[in-house]
Amino acid sequence: MDTILLAIVSVTALGVVCAVLLAVASKVMAVETDGRVAQLRELLPGVNCGACGHTGCDGYAEALADGGVPTNACTPGGDETAKAISAVLGVEAEDVLACVAVVCCGGDFDARRGKMDYAGIQTCAAAKKLYGGQNACVYGCLGFGDCAAVCPEGAICVESGLARVDTRKCVGCRLCAAVCPSGIIHVDSYSAPTAIVLCKNTERGAVVRKKCQKGCIGCMKCVKECPEEAIAVSDNLAVVDRAKCTGCGICATVCIMKCI
Repeated sequence: MDTILLAIVSVTALGVVCAVLLAVASKVMAVETDGRVAQLRELLPGVNCGACGHTGCDGYAEALADGGVPTNACTPGGDETAKAISAVLGVEAEDVLACVAVVCCGGDFDARRGKMDYAGIQTCAAAKKLYGGQNACVYGCLGFGDCAAVCPEGAICVESGLARVDTRKCVGCRLCAAVCPSGIIHVDSYSAPTAIVLCKNTERGAVVRKKCQKGCIGCMKCVKECPEEAIAVSDNLAVVDRAKCTGCGICATVCIMKCI
């Protein structure tokens, strides 16, 4: 009996000592936190897309509290979130630069040629690992909708084997661009209209023609007709200099393959 009591007393005393030590440590080793971090975190949409340049909404909230980062970097949150953040920090509000995702491929079922019947896992990531996918062109959209699956706004759908973006819903979070194994989704500002080449194939024109009816063949027609010299052909692919492009539409009109 005495042995049992001794064990109980010993364990109780040890528990009390540990509790006291933990209480002291919590005070002595406590790290001061900025109360605004939690407040700022509540204002953010929670998409954790990384469009702001930080590791999710938590990272952006901490960076905002520390200062030195723009209050308008959250594209999914838009202007309202930027204004709320500015109010908490006591700084002047800045408008969010609106962005939208663009799928740089025009190769739907009608335009592209297949090279095999794919019966594997129905994701773009899996198909890409099997000889670049089921399509003859390995540079284009695989059409299984990995981008649509991660879109928090439901702004992407797959029609005729090609991912399409509803620009009215897109908030420019960049999650779709991050998961696309072909790297054909670009997210950029649409504050000013510019030409976009809907192709990423850098093979020679004759090869492209055999694989897709909407692919760029590097014919130079757009380069010759552009009044602003805003287009060049690099690696057999037309490239638009957005700083020079005025969105006149001449290149799209003269494009033989209708891929601009």
